[in-house]
Amino acid sequence: MTDLPDLTSIDWSARAAEITACTDAFVDGQWTPAHSGATFDVVNPATDAVIAAVAASDADDIDTAVAAARRAFDDGRWSRLSAAERGSVLIRFADLIELHAEELALLVTLEMGKAIRDSYEVEVPGAAGVFRFYGEVADKVPGELPPTADGSVAMVRRVPLGVVGAVVPWNFPLDIAAWKVAPALAAGNTVVLKPAEESPLSALRMAEIAVEAGIPPGVFNVVPGLGATAGRALGLHPDVQCLTFTGSTEVGKKFLSYSAESNMKQVWLECGGKSPNLVFADCADIDAAAEMACFGIFGNQGEVCSANSRLLVQREIHDEFVAKVVDKAAAYRPGDPLDPASTTGAMVTRKHLDLVLGFVEKARGDGTVVTGGSRIGDTGCFMEPTVVVDLPPDSTVMTEEIFGPVLAVAAFDTEDEAVALANDTPYGLAASAWTSDLNRAMRMSEQLHAGTVSINTVDALSPGTPFGGFGASGFGSDLSVHAIEKFTGWKTTWIARG
Repeated sequence: MTDLPDLTSIDWSARAAEITACTDAFVDGQWTPAHSGATFDVVNPATDAVIAAVAASDADDIDTAVAAARRAFDDGRWSRLSAAERGSVLIRFADLIELHAEELALLVTLEMGKAIRDSYEVEVPGAAGVFRFYGEVADKVPGELPPTADGSVAMVRRVPLGVVGAVVPWNFPLDIAAWKVAPALAAGNTVVLKPAEESPLSALRMAEIAVEAGIPPGVFNVVPGLGATAGRALGLHPDVQCLTFTGSTEVGKKFLSYSAESNMKQVWLECGGKSPNLVFADCADIDAAAEMACFGIFGNQGEVCSANSRLLVQREIHDEFVAKVVDKAAAYRPGDPLDPASTTGAMVTRKHLDLVLGFVEKARGDGTVVTGGSRIGDTGCFMEPTVVVDLPPDSTVMTEEIFGPVLAVAAFDTEDEAVALANDTPYGLAASAWTSDLNRAMRMSEQLHAGTVSINTVDALSPGTPFGGFGASGFGSDLSVHAIEKFTGWKTTWIARG
């Protein structure tokens, strides 16, 4: 791993003024404008300024990219390399991501509003770490040699599926792209990535760096475009064998229908969430729990699918705990994303900001807004961290994914009530619980309906542990060695005894 220069040693505003973004699709190792010549604007949500006009790829461009990926798969330039060779290239790719950390972090911050502190210290190292992880495990996924009754030999291997389509969101444009692309490449597939229209610039630059790392042209292609055109075309394409998606539950369902309408491609979905955070009266460190409760909802402007957006507090400590949360929420007031001192930045678009503010207006009718709830300033998409209390269980703010810095708080009396409230949701992505009782902690891990249950912390994950959910949160985990399973199929070779 490369030690990055100190965040505060860099003049980020000056670097931002110098940066030049790549704006065409990256297909077969070359920059390619949209066949139609159409473009769409990428806007800096902190300033409302247009950063770049990016190729608006459509079905024709998806066809070109998939054809390039298919040629690259069939001729074996990547798929027939040994797993160890592929792994070495992915590790070199991770090194180059770190080498270009300043540039990539700036692109993330400029396109989606994330604080440069998070882009530089979390997002870029996180993406590099994921590529390094899959580089290191690429040659460590075993096959099987099951026993056969007649002395014949049956060899069972995991083989790549072919062309993988990946559609990723704007909130972690590098990290989540890495979550999809790295295991797919480690397994020997080729990839066509469609980044979110709000944040295509960092993914486009990453694709160029991939070729520099030694990933052959055509193996990793990035095609920017709108979801209704490029995303739909990728989902319907008959030569895409697998589609992996992170985004809303509504759009995830569309990809399932695209699969049914086309070639029955495998579809893996990581969708919405409404994660609960349970704080019991026997919590050993109330201050730490309050700090992490704020981090779990206000970090990254609340634009996190697994954000701990529902805070459930045992009644005997409810008022004290909420007061601490309100006090600590002030540290997450957004500032200039290019200022290293800012803990959070801008919401991704004005449309999304207005949507989140609309939820707050609904909350005023259902409960009490005890802090925040308003837009900050007249320029950019900044919003105060917001805490709402006294909400009934069926409140819109308590039940629907908001994807912003809005914390819905409710009280509970008993453990059974807490579990019932926590599980009263169609989602099942993540959950947290704070308690000093080991037996209770184990009960929470068993009873909370979520893919990840964090005890005495929030939203815990690493490249080595699966991340995915149940119900309306989708299926098929990202991260860990298990993610490689999504991009491979079992192939049996049976050799009869002569």
